[in-house]
Amino acid sequence: MTHTTDRLLAVEEAAERLGTGVRFVRRLIAERRIAFVKVGRHVRLSEAVLSAYIEAHTVQPARRVRSDYGRAA
Repeated sequence: MTHTTDRLLAVEEAAERLGTGVRFVRRLIAERRIAFVKVGRHVRLSEAVLSAYIEAHTVQPARRVRSDYGRAA
């Protein structure tokens, strides 16, 4: 068993960190699209899990090659 000092965030804190509403985070949890911890009746998200979710869903910018722009008339 791995002991971690990772902070657990409430759904409201996770939503604030993601810049979304609480409803979005609750939907991620309900659809099992993000790992969570049940502490009694409370749901918590690990900071590490939230960071991994952000990293996994980060879209890199498309790189355009100069020849794609075409020539001016």
